[in-house]
Amino acid sequence: MDLSIFATPEAWISLGTLLFLEIVLGVDNLVFISITTDRLPAEKQHIGRRLGLLGALGMRILFLSFASFLVHMTDPLFTIPGVYIGERELGFSVRDLVLLFGGAYLIYKGIVEVRDVLGLAEEKEDQGDTSQSRRSLTLPSAVATIMVMDLVFSIDSVITAVGLAEHLIIMIIAVMVAIIIMMIFIDSISDFINAHTEMKILALVFIVTIGVLLVLDSLHINSGIEVLGMHGEKLMVYFAMVCAIVLELIQMRY
Repeated sequence: MDLSIFATPEAWISLGTLLFLEIVLGVDNLVFISITTDRLPAEKQHIGRRLGLLGALGMRILFLSFASFLVHMTDPLFTIPGVYIGERELGFSVRDLVLLFGGAYLIYKGIVEVRDVLGLAEEKEDQGDTSQSRRSLTLPSAVATIMVMDLVFSIDSVITAVGLAEHLIIMIIAVMVAIIIMMIFIDSISDFINAHTEMKILALVFIVTIGVLLVLDSLHINSGIEVLGMHGEKLMVYFAMVCAIVLELIQMRY
C-alpha cells in the first residue's frame, strides 16, 4: 500500500471532499436507520443501529473495491423503444434499476410509516393486534434492510467517489470516518426523532421525498445541474428540510 500519496495536497483535498460528501449524503441514511430500528424491541435498538452501520460500511468498502465495475454501472442495459426523456430514448442501467426499485421502496415505506404514526393502525391494535404492528422486525431483518437500503443511498456517492479520487485507500478512509461519525450521533438522532412525533413525521416526509427523487433520477428526469456529484434538486430538498427542521425547533422552543 503506497502511503506516499498523502504527501500531496491533491490527496488531502480529495479526502476532505469525499468525507464532506459522505456525511451530507448520509443524513437520509441516518433517518432511515432511525425509522427501521424503531420497530425493534427497545433493548435491541442500540445494537441494531450499530450493526446496521457496520454492515453498511462493509457493503460500501466491497462496493468501492469493484471500482472498474462501477464505471460501467451507468451503461444502459436496455432501452424502451418510442419512449423519450428530452431528446434521448429512455434506457435503464444497473444504477437506474437500483435507484428505481430503491426509490419505490422508500416511498412505500414512508407512506406506510406516516399512516401508522397518524394513528390509522390504532383500530387494529384496539382489536387485539397489539405491539406486533409496531415491533414487527427482528434484529437480523432490520440489519439486512439497513444494509440493502444503504446500497441504494450510497450508489451515487460511491460512483462520485470513484470519479473524484484516484486511489482506493482515500475512498475507504473517507467512508470509514463518515460511518464512525454516524455511529457517534445515531443514538441521539434516533432518540430525538422517536421522542418527538412532529420530527418523526418530518423525517418520514423526507424519506418519501428522497424516494421520489431517486425514482426521477432513475428515469433521467433532472435539471442537469450538479454540485459535488449531487443534482440540484437533491440540494434543494436538503435545504428545504433544514429550513423545516429549524422552523420546527423554533416552534418547539416557543
